[in-house]
Amino acid sequence: MTPVRDVRTGSPTRATLDKATDENFPVAPFFLPRAWRDDLMAVYGFARLVDDIGDGDLAPGGADARHLGVDPAHAHDRLLMLDAFEADLRRVFDGTPHHPLLAALKPTVRRCSLTPEPFLGLIAANCQDQRVRRYETYEDLVAYCELSANPVGRLVLAITGTTSPERVRRSDAICTALQIVEHLQDVKEDLGRDRIYLPAEDMSRFHVTQADLAAPRGSASVRALVAFEAERAGSLLNEGTPLVGSVHGRLKLLLAGFVAGGRAALDAVAAAGHDVLPGPPKPTKARLMREVGAVLRRARREG
Repeated sequence: MTPVRDVRTGSPTRATLDKATDENFPVAPFFLPRAWRDDLMAVYGFARLVDDIGDGDLAPGGADARHLGVDPAHAHDRLLMLDAFEADLRRVFDGTPHHPLLAALKPTVRRCSLTPEPFLGLIAANCQDQRVRRYETYEDLVAYCELSANPVGRLVLAITGTTSPERVRRSDAICTALQIVEHLQDVKEDLGRDRIYLPAEDMSRFHVTQADLAAPRGSASVRALVAFEAERAGSLLNEGTPLVGSVHGRLKLLLAGFVAGGRAALDAVAAAGHDVLPGPPKPTKARLMREVGAVLRRARREG
């Protein structure tokens, strides 16, 4: 296996992987077996890089474009970069990928017998972001999360050898919830990219306009809308939480961290009075640890 730590010597890949510390949940915590940590960081590197391509957040200098065979002068063409990234992903499965983060992914794919589908889903989600900037219904948003979030949970189950239909269903609920929570935290940032992930039918119901989302602070209507969507995310986390009790050992603690990250973020949103417009409400580490304990206690009761 090519450890991810070796990949980190390059500045662009280091910048990509270091973003793991900004997530609402632990990506590859120290208590996991080394092989799992390497595999999870390899998958995270892929997922983070494809999101950075889709958001136009690549490290300056054009190194990522060059690795993908794209003229750095065209690195701003996100669909072109995503197409090149997909081509390099396919080389993970049948050749030698060019990008260092995809080269680091190849041993994980081989060892864990991973298939292209979840990776292709994440790429498709970012392609959709270039074409679809508003979602009419909650169901439309959930369908987007099926591409943008759920593949990550399925990859975690595959890496840890714990895939089953029921676990996939619970994992999908957790991942969709985490994606919605992230959207709630990033309403202002997403609007700056001309994206709104709050369903249009809900905005209409709460009498919220795009201009309201651009305000320095959230009106009562905006805060009520955010509270409504937060409650939906919380219900999804409740639906997915039994996944934690269905596994054992250190994997239980990892999955509890995922769920707790979502719950702690929702608590931070609530503590801000559901006013997410001044900036993304972030949970403290102490709050995250308390939530981990609460999730583990609930898993024991339900187990």
